[in-house]
Amino acid sequence: MTRTRFAADRGLTGRMVTTVFLIGLLYVAFVAVLIALGMRAVSVLLLAVVILLAQFLLSDKIALFAMNGREVTPEQAPELHGAIDRLCALADMPKPRVAIADSDVPNAFATGRSQKKSVVCVTTGLLRRLRPDELEGVLAHEMSHVAHRDVVVMTIASFLGVVAGLMTRFALYSGLARGRDSRGGPPIGLIILLVSGVVYALSFVLTRALSRYRELAADRAAALLTQRPSALASALTKVSGEMGRIPTRDLRQAEPFNAFFFAPALSSKTSLAALLSTHPPLERRLEQLARISAQLGKEA
Repeated sequence: MTRTRFAADRGLTGRMVTTVFLIGLLYVAFVAVLIALGMRAVSVLLLAVVILLAQFLLSDKIALFAMNGREVTPEQAPELHGAIDRLCALADMPKPRVAIADSDVPNAFATGRSQKKSVVCVTTGLLRRLRPDELEGVLAHEMSHVAHRDVVVMTIASFLGVVAGLMTRFALYSGLARGRDSRGGPPIGLIILLVSGVVYALSFVLTRALSRYRELAADRAAALLTQRPSALASALTKVSGEMGRIPTRDLRQAEPFNAFFFAPALSSKTSLAALLSTHPPLERRLEQLARISAQLGKEA
């Protein structure tokens, strides 16, 4: 990681390494099974690699296009640029590009493959609802993702899921799941379908677990950098509460971008949904910020 003044997080680094390692093992085993079965799907694997490279190189442009975001100059958004300038000085990191998305859903996201190729985007709904100190806390959270290279790691971690998903569709739509091999054995396509499904499920759970922890790590880094965990907690509470006032249709349109967002557009309190969520529960995030606030109070 490029050195910044964002607090180092060994727990996040350890989980990133562990998750990528485990997914790498799954990938090796998955490819070995395909080779053993004589799978004729090299084109599918190549397609997955192309998707990975495109996502890695163009993640900032894709995200802005999907969210209808536009880059803004300091003249167009002086307060937003001013807040990011202050955080960049505090964190000693290059300034990201700044964008605004015209959406009433109060949220923000950061993306980009490196600090020099990153963009921080906030919605007009967020700008209307937050105080300056709350907005600064949200921006610090997003810039922590950039500093810790979260986008790069999550792109790599999601690669196996993309491959397994493509393989599953290939087996279904090509009719391989119904055919048997030339020796009268079990359907090769069915085996590929089952293996792909298992691999996809495991990689999905691993990447979601990493995503939840990285959100906690970003909260912690933002609170320590700004020294105002209460402002970030206030922003979290306000954004989560305001989500309930947004039309469900708008929230469902934004839901596919939950992994990027500061707070999920739609969330569920069921235990299974929490296991598969991109973000930890609001209560857990607020508890962590309360502990940090108490620690900072003792040190003062």
